[in-house]
Amino acid sequence: MKETVQKILDDADVKINGDRDWDIHVHNPDFYQRVLAQGSLGLGESYMEGWWEVKKLDEFIFRLMKVEIDKKIISPLFVYHFIKAKVVNVQTKTGSKKVAELHYNLGNEFYSDMLDKRMQYTCAYWKDAKNLDEAQEKKLDMICKKLELKPGEKVLELGCGWGGFAKYASEKYGVEVTAYNISKEQVKYARDITKGLKVKIIESDYRDAKGRYDKIASIGMCEHVGYKNYRIFMELADKCLKDNGLFLIHTIGANKSKTHTDPWIDKYIFPNSMLPSARQLTEAFEGKFVLEDWHNFGPDYDKTLMKWFENFDKNWHKHKMKYDEKFYNMWKFYILSSAAAFRVRNIHLWQIILSKGRRPGTYNSIR
Repeated sequence: MKETVQKILDDADVKINGDRDWDIHVHNPDFYQRVLAQGSLGLGESYMEGWWEVKKLDEFIFRLMKVEIDKKIISPLFVYHFIKAKVVNVQTKTGSKKVAELHYNLGNEFYSDMLDKRMQYTCAYWKDAKNLDEAQEKKLDMICKKLELKPGEKVLELGCGWGGFAKYASEKYGVEVTAYNISKEQVKYARDITKGLKVKIIESDYRDAKGRYDKIASIGMCEHVGYKNYRIFMELADKCLKDNGLFLIHTIGANKSKTHTDPWIDKYIFPNSMLPSARQLTEAFEGKFVLEDWHNFGPDYDKTLMKWFENFDKNWHKHKMKYDEKFYNMWKFYILSSAAAFRVRNIHLWQIILSKGRRPGTYNSIR
């Protein structure tokens, strides 16, 4: 078993028990059979359980992804997820709540020790930024500029996180924001920080959105919509957006069209999630919107994630009484493997601007 795994790792220039930062050190001999049988799920779970370690986890995963090692180990679990996604719509209103319960409701204190001061849990924009706080503020300001926000306009936000965009847009641009979110913890926090502002935070699924708005923003929620619902998502935005309005989608995107997510990510981090491809999104909005701008700054997510891990690791001592070492390893694997995926350009960060109707003139792309 060990020889078989080493042969697979050779293409990635990784040695078992080698002396380089990205070489893997195996502590449990059952690791080899587990990885061959379970693929990415076995790799992630065995790391959580301390069966193996590596000095620089992100560099190890980067090398595996660079040679597409997942194609060399096709586990039955992969086939199961593929079939399940084809047969079942896992991103129903009920199914979508699972990610809020498992991930987003972990606790606001936990996330505040990892994120920036505005609690932004999406990619920062690092152009001319010196630190994470600046980079996240630049991201928010760029979104407001791309949407051409004007005082008095009504903005719909589909999925609002901890309310950072709603607060920023209302304070800095004088707009009125209505936001939908299904996470109780995030809604509570968002309502607190937006008190006194023209912001309404509604604890409900995005599909429940009502009314007509000048602009719509969806920041980091499209990853939870699912391929069976992309057209529904676009139809909802079309219904809620006034003529000549703008719709911004900020989402992680994949190079290839898929119908499911990685088994380990699905089980431990983002259940029932999936990353859209460009083709899936364009097919979904065809006939509904005009594409005005498509901005890819995925490499900025690599840097953002590394900053998040730095904060998470530095503040772990505050949370270790509540969460065990397995939880620490799980979050380390999640953050650093995500950074590796952006580094190898398997996934990207897209900001897409769509317009409705016969909007006059040329759209001014902001960078």
